[in-house]
Amino acid sequence: MKIDHLHTLLDNNNGEFDVKGLCHDCQKELCVTVIAKEDGIHIDGGKIYEISVEAFFLKCDACFEKDPMLSDFQETEVYARVVGFLRPLKQFNKAKLAEFKDRKMYKLDKGMINES
Repeated sequence: MKIDHLHTLLDNNNGEFDVKGLCHDCQKELCVTVIAKEDGIHIDGGKIYEISVEAFFLKCDACFEKDPMLSDFQETEVYARVVGFLRPLKQFNKAKLAEFKDRKMYKLDKGMINES
């Protein structure tokens, strides 16, 4: 988990919060507790992986001991055509993202398609 986001969550939750979910590997139910103490931040009940601000993945301690890496995970990359070439949306600035969200999908009737 990104340390700055972890501190924000702790500040917003009086120094303690829980993340509930399933272990990424064994699918066992987990409740991971994060507590800010004088000697540092303590994470009990498993491990937390943060891929993005909206996405947390959990691993139980047993699965973490076997393999600490978060495997079998690949974030979907979305591309859009801009001025004749493809670019990933992650590389768009705020204005280009807003323009992309305003786009509308059009459905052509079969009669409009020129079959040559």
